[in-house]
Amino acid sequence: MPVLLATFQAATLVLMLAITHRPLGAFMAHIFTSDKDMALERGFYRLIGVAPRTDQTWQSYLRALLAFSVIGFLLVYGMQRLQPLLPYALGLPAVPPGLAFNTAVSFVTNTNWQNYSPEATLGYTTQMAGLAVQNFVSAAVGIAVAIAFVRGFARRTSGTIGNFWVDVTRGTLRLLLPMAVLGAIVLMIAGVIQNFHGFTDITTLTGGTQSLPGGPVASQEVIKELGTNGGGFFNANSSHPFENPTGWSNLFEIFLMLVIPFALPYTFGRMVGDKRQGYSILAVMATLYLASLVILSALEYAGSGTAPMLAGAAMEGKEQRFGIFATTLFGTTSTLTSTGAVNSMHDSYTALGGMLPMLNMMLGEVAPGGVGAGLYGMLVLAVITVFIGGLLVGRTPEYLGKKIGPSEIKLASLYILVMPALVLVGTALSFAVPAIRTDVETTSILNPGNHGLSEVIYAFTSASNNNGSAFAGLTGNTPWFNTALGLAMLLGRFVPILFVLALAGALARQDKVPATAGTLPTHRPLFVGLLVSVTLIVTALTFFPILTLGPLAEGLR
Repeated sequence: MPVLLATFQAATLVLMLAITHRPLGAFMAHIFTSDKDMALERGFYRLIGVAPRTDQTWQSYLRALLAFSVIGFLLVYGMQRLQPLLPYALGLPAVPPGLAFNTAVSFVTNTNWQNYSPEATLGYTTQMAGLAVQNFVSAAVGIAVAIAFVRGFARRTSGTIGNFWVDVTRGTLRLLLPMAVLGAIVLMIAGVIQNFHGFTDITTLTGGTQSLPGGPVASQEVIKELGTNGGGFFNANSSHPFENPTGWSNLFEIFLMLVIPFALPYTFGRMVGDKRQGYSILAVMATLYLASLVILSALEYAGSGTAPMLAGAAMEGKEQRFGIFATTLFGTTSTLTSTGAVNSMHDSYTALGGMLPMLNMMLGEVAPGGVGAGLYGMLVLAVITVFIGGLLVGRTPEYLGKKIGPSEIKLASLYILVMPALVLVGTALSFAVPAIRTDVETTSILNPGNHGLSEVIYAFTSASNNNGSAFAGLTGNTPWFNTALGLAMLLGRFVPILFVLALAGALARQDKVPATAGTLPTHRPLFVGLLVSVTLIVTALTFFPILTLGPLAEGLR
């Protein structure tokens, strides 16, 4: 029975994604290549003083993106600090400065790491006007960067990569907002709550009293998944029955996380004029996703350990209404899409099973990755792959008619190095500095030893990749983690974007060169295999030593 149910869930998900892949991908290509603006968009451009037909260099594009993000940070931070003055504050106090900083950074960077219990910390206005708004626009920023990068391959000798204000506006108004409205209706039909009831005191079956929170949950839940954000309305996130009440709502939320990232490769193929290129990128993403899902499910079904074997399954930290496969399907999806939502506690997975969500993030979350971020991350890896292929045959590498020279490969290499540096330096400082180590070991780590190290590794991996999920055994609301993880989220978001946009500008300045007999075909199975291998090798060589001290040591002893 479990095998049949798992097969049905997987087949249903694949069918839903197959149905939406081409039309959604084509629609996104149309959104970002159309020369027509809606009336609402034209009014917004006039309001902020933007000329929508003016293209930007990569430097101008980056400045606009950073200015937009700074304004978003200040607004979210200010709303938290002034929360008692806002309507629907529910009597909750102002958020402390350190936590407000961490939260504002988290939502502006599309990370949505939460060092707090949302229902006991944030009122409805802060949730809706602060966090939910950032769920839309931070996702739109990621899509905008991906589209700008694709233009770098598609354009010839232009030196421009589009207009940030146009891209982020269209991504929000034409794509995310309509899909979120439809998705919220589906979630409400599934039983996700949407109200302004505040807290309701009820009498339990045993005669006790319990205070149940309400709130506009469905409207935030849908964009949390659709925008691959992950910040839950409740502390239990998508394991809370008010956010994720049934098995089919669970499957629908998984679909929401995957639908845009898996459609973007088709958008890429349409914009560069060769759909086969999009299909090859999609094949790499799907291969890595399937491999991770199969391995994690096998490890959790095996139930390694005395307690799981006695219980008959590794169900600790998992919801009975979902079971093991719906749990591993959700966990694989959320950690491979930079979402950070959870319907289970990854800290309670088997030792080797808990390593898989960690590895998913260490891959750079490119299978299929967050909205936009997954595509541009995979394209950077594709640039590195064709460079390696060029070295093997002794000729200048090319990708989509653009030469990959020293400047391009340096930018791609720097992009790859940012995330591992943040993870390893952050983890090292947590244990190398005596005062910090004492605080981490006595205050933050719930389980000492190898598992405690895994919790810290996971936290910095999640923050640096802008994922936002937690191992659930780490207390992160401390001065050290609020600051360190906040900086990891900022650097992990904007430094790679800098390199991506610089690479886009360098490619856009080039003319296309014709393919020759020595050109590596990038739409065939050989390239797909090379790209999968490069993605895995870069991850394994970087993180294998530290994994041997954490989940591998725990799982193999």
